[in-house]
Amino acid sequence: MAFDLGPFLDRCRERVDGYLDRTLPPADRFPRPLFEAVRYSLFAGGKRIRPAFAIAAAEAVGGGAEEAVPLAAALEMVHTYSLIHDDLPAMDDDDLRRGRPTNHRVYGEGMAVLAGDALLTDAFLVLVEGSTLPAERVLQAVRVLARAAGSGGMVAGQALDLESEGRQLDLPTLEFLHTHKTGALIRASVVLGAIAAGAAPEATRALERYAERVGLAFQIADDVLDVEGTTEALGKPVGSDQGRAKATYPAVVGLAEAKRRAEELMREAEEYLDRFGPAGAPLRALARFVVERRH
Repeated sequence: MAFDLGPFLDRCRERVDGYLDRTLPPADRFPRPLFEAVRYSLFAGGKRIRPAFAIAAAEAVGGGAEEAVPLAAALEMVHTYSLIHDDLPAMDDDDLRRGRPTNHRVYGEGMAVLAGDALLTDAFLVLVEGSTLPAERVLQAVRVLARAAGSGGMVAGQALDLESEGRQLDLPTLEFLHTHKTGALIRASVVLGAIAAGAAPEATRALERYAERVGLAFQIADDVLDVEGTTEALGKPVGSDQGRAKATYPAVVGLAEAKRRAEELMREAEEYLDRFGPAGAPLRALARFVVERRH
């Protein structure tokens, strides 16, 4: 029987959202506009894919969701910060995110920057203060998330994304962009789940190889959706990549080849899960969802 991903995603979202709601300051904390802005984007209805990867990875190696939830919450805070900053006029200048006006359209550019700053910084506070893991594993988790979010990961990818507008990139450079801007945090999600569960090194390596392929497939699928999707389904403008002459997989290799490559990466990712047997079913389903989703 095929694994039903919907209830699993619902379970992960409920646990992580509940943890975030209990842990973060309320919207009426002084200064109120800051905390309103933080919660506006954090609770805007995201699918919580990255937390789901973390929880699924922890369960694949025999761990539980309980240990993974604080790490998963920190992941979602970092992801939300990146969305707020990506939408700014200095970056992608988007008006919609998840079907609602972007943070800076509601709270102004300055407050949006500060909301992103707060989410990024406080994510590490959640890792340190919210986790009950042994200190050495907490330190390992901090290192993994910092590398994924910083100049060796998302920030480098975003910098190259800005620099590449209006330029034709070759395929290796495009893959560097995608594996850093999007793939780095997907990889970190899976590795953090392994850390939460105390996975053996060989199991962690298999999960990393899986995550590297899924992370690239995720961004390729996003590129395809920017061509084929709708604003109503995606909750953000479509065709914006083309309008800004951004480097994307369809632009470099064509739409059909982009789809083929995403499917290929999904199949390769699934092969790394064979060692986990039925416990890897949620990760298999997540890999397929990443490639086959329509929003």
